[in-house]
Amino acid sequence: MTTDTERAPAPLDTPLNVAVVTLGCARNEVDSEELAGRLEAGGFVLVADPEDADTVVVNTCGFVEAAKKDSVDTLLEAADLKESAGHGGKAQAVVAVGCLAERYGKDLAESLPEADAVLGFDDYPDIAAKLRAIVGGETHHPHTPSDRRLLLPISPVDRDASAISVPGHEPVAADTSEIGAGAPATGPRAVRRRLDSGPMAPLKLASGCDRRCTFCAIPAFRGSFVSRRPSDVVHEARWLATQGVKEIFLVSENSTSYGKDLGDLRLLETMLPELSAIEGIERVRVSYLQPAETRPGLIEAIASTPGVVPYFDLSFQHASATVLRRMRRFGDPESFLGLLEQVRGLAPLAGVRSNVIVGFPGETDEELQELCDFLEAARMDVTGVFGYSDEDGTEAAGFADDLKLDEDEIRARTEHVTALVEELNAQRAEERIGEEVVVLVESVTDGVEGRAAHQGPEVDGTTLLLGADDAQVGDLLTATVTGTDGVDLVATTEGVR
Repeated sequence: MTTDTERAPAPLDTPLNVAVVTLGCARNEVDSEELAGRLEAGGFVLVADPEDADTVVVNTCGFVEAAKKDSVDTLLEAADLKESAGHGGKAQAVVAVGCLAERYGKDLAESLPEADAVLGFDDYPDIAAKLRAIVGGETHHPHTPSDRRLLLPISPVDRDASAISVPGHEPVAADTSEIGAGAPATGPRAVRRRLDSGPMAPLKLASGCDRRCTFCAIPAFRGSFVSRRPSDVVHEARWLATQGVKEIFLVSENSTSYGKDLGDLRLLETMLPELSAIEGIERVRVSYLQPAETRPGLIEAIASTPGVVPYFDLSFQHASATVLRRMRRFGDPESFLGLLEQVRGLAPLAGVRSNVIVGFPGETDEELQELCDFLEAARMDVTGVFGYSDEDGTEAAGFADDLKLDEDEIRARTEHVTALVEELNAQRAEERIGEEVVVLVESVTDGVEGRAAHQGPEVDGTTLLLGADDAQVGDLLTATVTGTDGVDLVATTEGVR
């Protein structure tokens, strides 16, 4: 990419500190750790605090309006560190990466001059060289956003990753075995650098999405669906085990599509036992299942494979068949409840979570009631509720104005459904009193706290453990649920063998 040099870049042997700040989903966390690996391999020193950094890289989220605002605010906060550089601070440059940067590119750069550069996904392989040049004063010209579905998809793996060596990290040994069709074994790779020392780590299955939901802009800036090769996923899981990880959280935009572009839609089912058998890995968790694609074999694999937690993150989005059609999705209350019946027939205590959108264009009072009736019947552990808002470039944003609900109505409906699910989720948690759970300890600072098998990272509540004063982070402890606080549980290890 063309650059205009204003002053000479820092010499290649000059050590520069960099802080990577991550916003958004677990997929972004993986991207940040891969960027950190490349930066460290390129001679940068990683620091946790932006105030200690020569440059701050903000991995932005561009999913919904609130996330965009959060990303801009974080970039502005980082830019303030440059203002204080003359008063003992260090910051020389602030760089935006991630979904907001990819989605808006040049427009973001023009509207946010406080950022020294806006880098797109195509800049990731050369991130160290680009960042050093930016710190040295080069002006980076951001891309004009394009619909990435019309381009080659973004590969979620660096196909030349074996050539990258991360200082202080032992490379993963090559595995000559193959898992599934179209999955050649690869050599050592250690592009990733952990930024979090906790016992859980997300692990990316794929990137992009081929679905065309009318409310979602993700395919336009993340590209078409591309599965990682199973051998790459397994190698990275082994490496994570050497870093003290006990639970791997498989993430993607649509995990039920995994393997379809490699010629075998059952690859996830065949790979789960391989992952759960890795020494040191105690739990494997799968995220983001598309209900219309959730097949019986996958349900059985998640529900019954030893080491795989019976956890079903089902993206319902709504329950009314007519609303779902306007969303370009499929399903209805009967099929969704039938799916949950299959899950609970195999794993009665399975964790189930979902998200729903309220106030979608054209949503009638009857359709909203259909959703509420479904939520009451579904008895899910956690339900995220989002009020609809137009997203740039989506089909729904172009729907006729007479279909659009006004903001006050959307807000009222969102508050109504949120209150309902809070009550329902609290009731579901109370149903678990007396249940025996296995808790992965994640914090011992203010009491011993962790997550039971039905609780996904960050969004599904936690479990406070009593009688486990000697517990350490990373321990897996069996306990009995004695109380609840909303979706959070209280459990005791006393009297449990």
